[in-house]
Amino acid sequence: MAETRVKMLISYDVVPELQQAYYEFVLGEMIPSAQALGLVLSEAWHTAYGDYPVRLNGFVAKDRAALDRVLASPEWKQLEDKLKRFVTGYKRKLIPYREGFQF
Repeated sequence: MAETRVKMLISYDVVPELQQAYYEFVLGEMIPSAQALGLVLSEAWHTAYGDYPVRLNGFVAKDRAALDRVLASPEWKQLEDKLKRFVTGYKRKLIPYREGFQF
């Protein structure tokens, strides 16, 4: 049976006064750590206008079991908890992988 890739979308608004610390965390810790856990950053979107979350990031895993292992890991829980210190309106959604924008 072939593996079916799965995508995790996380969306949120960055707390304006924490923007610099947020960028340092995401670029210096979150993305490299997520990659070490087996996730691949597939996209990072910024909403410039409208009543939508400011950020939408997509991470891809090779299959649902691999993603479930990542999400259950203490390392991911620490990353997610730390990210939540810099953002509001955090949401996570798991969907079948497909190329291009998904929400």
